[in-house]
Amino acid sequence: MFDVQPFPPFPQLAPRLRTVPVPNGLPSPVARFFRQVFGAEMPVIHSAVVSGRGHIRIMGVTLPVRWRFVHEAGRSYRHYIEAMALGRPLMRVNERYVDGHSLFEMPFGVVDDQPKTNSAANLGLWAESLFLPSVYLTDKRVRWEAIDDTSAALYVPFEDREDKFVAVFDAESGLLRYLETMRYRSESATEKVGWRAEAMNWKQIEGILLPTLNMAHWMDQSAPWLVMTLEEVVYDVDVSQYLRQKGI
Repeated sequence: MFDVQPFPPFPQLAPRLRTVPVPNGLPSPVARFFRQVFGAEMPVIHSAVVSGRGHIRIMGVTLPVRWRFVHEAGRSYRHYIEAMALGRPLMRVNERYVDGHSLFEMPFGVVDDQPKTNSAANLGLWAESLFLPSVYLTDKRVRWEAIDDTSAALYVPFEDREDKFVAVFDAESGLLRYLETMRYRSESATEKVGWRAEAMNWKQIEGILLPTLNMAHWMDQSAPWLVMTLEEVVYDVDVSQYLRQKGI
């Protein structure tokens, strides 16, 4: 399926997770979704290291990738991505969003703590929280509002205000189909563009129902620019130093 080897397994062992009841009073499609993901009890997750493989499209060229994302739940993240050619890294991406400040490094440029990139990074942080979904309920700064039977508004914190996603759920299965928002594509962008985090192939991993096929899709483009298959999740390990380093 993949023409690239995965990263080595993350070396830390995950502790047993504490659980709390799934709260009442959620909009109906949100409540239905989380009942399927967790049942009556959900884990309290403070950090996650998630890894996998997939494909990235850069300037019209699609390359295989392997990736590892590190999250401090609802606060910070780090991305490390290797785009491969002939089994060797052709391009390395080091990106992080820590304590509200972003750093994005690629071979053709560096963006350090700029406002539009910070805004985009915060949206990425919360979209990727699908890999640790209880944060949408345990973080008191997050709130849900009803829209209709298959969608709800998700409000997440950003600096001194809120960002908004529209969460759309499958009418038949009740599982999340995508989170949609308006997002800056680059620091030079003059306006935001519609963007979706698409979630598919939900499977049990570490006792939690998670999307194992995920796509990042700018809505003015015909196809996703990033396709990721989730292969490993490690929860509640110490990522305080790992968040701030580079590479694997």
